Amino acid sequence: MVDPAPAAPRSGPSPVEAEVIRIQGLMQAGKFAEALGAGKQLLLAVPENRDVLYAVAVCQRYLGQIAEALGTLAHFQRLHPGFSRLYQEQGHCQVAARNPGAAIEAYLTAVNINVALPASWQALEVLFKSAGNATDAATAAAHVAKLASLPAAVVMATSLFADGETHAAEQVIRQFLTTHGNHVEAMRLLAQIGIKLEILDDAEVLLEGVLILAPEYHLARYDLVQVLLQRHQAVRAHAEALKLLAADAANRNFRTVYATVCVALGRHEEALTVYRQLLEEAPRAAAIHLSVAHVLKTMGQQAQAIEAYRAAAAAKPDYGDAYWSLANLKTYGFADEEIERMRRAEASPSTALIDRYHLCFSLGKALEDRAEYGESFEFYERGNALKRAEIRYQAAALERVAKLQTSVCTREFFASRAGTGCERADPIFIVGLPRSGSTLIEQILASHSQVEGTMELADIPRLVHSLQGRHATEAHSAYPAVLGSLSAGQLRQMGEKYLADTQIFRTTKPFFIDKMPNNFRHLGLIHLILPNARIIDARREPMACCFSNFKQLFASGQEFTYGLEDIARYYRMYVELMAHWDAVLPGKVLRVQHETLVGDLQGNVRRILDFCGLGFEPACLEFYKTERSIRTASSEQVRQPIFTEGLTQWRHFEPWLGPLKSALGELVENAA
Repeated sequence: MVDPAPAAPRSGPSPVEAEVIRIQGLMQAGKFAEALGAGKQLLLAVPENRDVLYAVAVCQRYLGQIAEALGTLAHFQRLHPGFSRLYQEQGHCQVAARNPGAAIEAYLTAVNINVALPASWQALEVLFKSAGNATDAATAAAHVAKLASLPAAVVMATSLFADGETHAAEQVIRQFLTTHGNHVEAMRLLAQIGIKLEILDDAEVLLEGVLILAPEYHLARYDLVQVLLQRHQAVRAHAEALKLLAADAANRNFRTVYATVCVALGRHEEALTVYRQLLEEAPRAAAIHLSVAHVLKTMGQQAQAIEAYRAAAAAKPDYGDAYWSLANLKTYGFADEEIERMRRAEASPSTALIDRYHLCFSLGKALEDRAEYGESFEFYERGNALKRAEIRYQAAALERVAKLQTSVCTREFFASRAGTGCERADPIFIVGLPRSGSTLIEQILASHSQVEGTMELADIPRLVHSLQGRHATEAHSAYPAVLGSLSAGQLRQMGEKYLADTQIFRTTKPFFIDKMPNNFRHLGLIHLILPNARIIDARREPMACCFSNFKQLFASGQEFTYGLEDIARYYRMYVELMAHWDAVLPGKVLRVQHETLVGDLQGNVRRILDFCGLGFEPACLEFYKTERSIRTASSEQVRQPIFTEGLTQWRHFEPWLGPLKSALGELVENAA
């Protein structure tokens, strides 16, 4: 039987798509020689097309050309290593070649990518039975039965989603749900699609609905924990993770996500205990080694963190994240052998995209440290290009909201709302761009006996998200216009809720820091709900700040940083919006220029403390001695005395930064 790749409903196919459909029709009719000829001809025009390569390999197998089919699939794998059906086809070819061991390996790879492959599970059941492996044969048979029990549309959509056809999967499953109502598998799949598309509020609602219908559906609860973590609702995530452990305390995935929740709550020792227990059971689990290292780094145990990062790289030689985590310490020097390993992995066709761009950023840092600036920039540029290709950043959308802020949040607007909000003065907001010196200011303040250092709290962005409305788009959002309709009572409640929600990150100290940099876009909202909060703008010279962001691979968000023009536009928006806040809320924001802070530490520390209403304490000058958890990229730098090396590092790359300088324009001249 021909097993073509599933195709989503099409409207107005392109010439290539039309020819693929024709070839698939020939295959269904058993005309494999004709289909093969047409497929090879089409490959001349589109040599990397996934559907064409798949069709050619299938035809070759049906025509008995097994060696040729395996060759096509090997080439296919280099181009599309994440496509499940190529491994299924490899399994079919290995069965035809009477290589059962290789066939099992191929089928297992296929189902590990895409569980909704009945043909692979059926083949595995037969192969395991033939090998006398009754346990694995029974597992495969259970998967066959499970897929047979599901509606065909759910199986098809699941398969599409697993192979990266997210929008096609969404179209199929939404159409199914319109006629089949509350089908828990379909609802969970739509939630997973929402997670992939970062529509997290809808995903949360769907998963909560699934659990109402099926409270014992543990995988749906596991998905819900992941969503709550992404939405920075760590307390709720903790409660749901405890339910998972109560249901199955031995489950590795449940234990891993519980440890992740502990990290989100700042319970690092508990997280470390769980991760190390998991490693005892699977010593070569690269991702767990990485998690251990991240926790150790956050806790300031750098030597142990480095050992754990190296263990992650040893367990998975092309593990880009392990190498980037070492580079991201900012103080680590790569050995020659490590650089050579990174080069080999980055150049290997089998290296996944995510590992490749992590390796590019790592090599950029390693070569920069060796003063090989030309090649360093090449790797930084390649890493940014690869990362940018997988995101959907639109500068115009953010700029449009910034302009709306200036039109809504006027001096008169704030004057008419004087006396509203929660009057408590607990929070100290540090805003600005990433890589602007904000972590240094945070560490200085957190060294004061009256100030709690927390982390980049997501509570203000979460509040903004709720104000935008459930169906907000880049072009249509209720925020910030909705600020004008909020009552004094609502504003006070929002301020009180912010303080209540952030209490979990605090002890008994009267003040605490919220260092979410992008909160500069929401200072109007912050002033309305917390009028007595202090706000500090951490600013850095534009060329240094923008290029430092270009060199940084962020764990999530900050999508504006992966192109020099986008970074410059964002910096300009930031400067213009901060000027607006200064005009309409005079004296509200303290600007701390990084270069000035580094040049006169004591004078600026006193200035910062005075602004926050805090008495001077010598510990603030010896901030590098303060032991606390730090999660940002500058964590190791601020554990040293004042760090000056980064002030002019960008000048080593000046020959390649003409586009950035041009895009910044007068901002560069004014900073000179």
